[in-house]
Amino acid sequence: MIHRDLIGPVPRRGRAVKRVLILAGGGGHTGYGYALAEALHERGVELSFLAPLGDSLSFERLRRFGDVDFLVKPRGPKTPLQIFAKGFAKSLLDSIGKVSTKFDVVVSTGCNFCIPPALVAWAKGIPVVNIESPVRFVKPSKTAMLLQPFSKLTALHWEEQRNFLDGVVTGPLLPKPKLKPWRGGYILVTGGTYGHKLLFDALSESNLENVVLQTGRVDPEPYLKRHPEWKVFRVTESFHRYLAGAEVVVTHYGATLLETALYKKPAVIVPNPEWTRTAGIEDAAYMAKKLNAVLVSKIDVETLIESIEKARRRTVPSFPNGAENLAELIMEL
Repeated sequence: MIHRDLIGPVPRRGRAVKRVLILAGGGGHTGYGYALAEALHERGVELSFLAPLGDSLSFERLRRFGDVDFLVKPRGPKTPLQIFAKGFAKSLLDSIGKVSTKFDVVVSTGCNFCIPPALVAWAKGIPVVNIESPVRFVKPSKTAMLLQPFSKLTALHWEEQRNFLDGVVTGPLLPKPKLKPWRGGYILVTGGTYGHKLLFDALSESNLENVVLQTGRVDPEPYLKRHPEWKVFRVTESFHRYLAGAEVVVTHYGATLLETALYKKPAVIVPNPEWTRTAGIEDAAYMAKKLNAVLVSKIDVETLIESIEKARRRTVPSFPNGAENLAELIMEL
């Protein structure tokens, strides 16, 4: 269950080795943790992680930096309240043994998975760093709002987030690009960890041929049968390879958008109306403006094709590396 494979630089002279536990909540939240881990690893920090039980992708991504252990994730986008309560209680009890006072800092990456271990860290006197989600512009996420009183530092991606949280604007947490962007001529369609069936079904009605489709927890078989010329998969640790070569990225409203900007790929944002507990269309409009992306409010094949053509003609702005900025703040805690 636990893997250790630490490689890397000697800590900077004059600074004691820090031990940091990153709570990687899966999907995009693991992405923020990965970006921060890169920056902290370069500074000689000893890293450990907690990830959702059964999340093999988070394990594969993070294990090169340090130990990866697991906790139950109390709630997904559609988890009923009674199941959430039971999962929360189990996670809280398990966190007591997994969040040790050997850690100098515990970092929450901003989903309900992070709440129990972050509260245990606070109770044990360990400083908590609270990262707000980059997709929030109108009101705070419940996790960031709940953890702010217990946190030594709340990290914000955007100036707009200072309207509802007391924190430090670091800029968006971006990983280092692994490849140079190139033009592969295909459209990358992604729904993140849970998938976006409404988007996939609508696009499947099109005559598009050069499509790479990542379905997450949505069954890929119907799309493979209808479009044998498409490349279709659930998840992959090599997602950055498909991102680097895409001509346009069509995605749900989530963390993939930041990596899209990292590789300078124009984006079409298609929020999932089935996710009622996440950021909404007003938040997505802010993000579309930040990224110069095309925002889709009506999910049908004609609208999607038109939006893809619009996106092809757009340029993508650059952003500061918030992971580097936050890493320096953590080093000074």
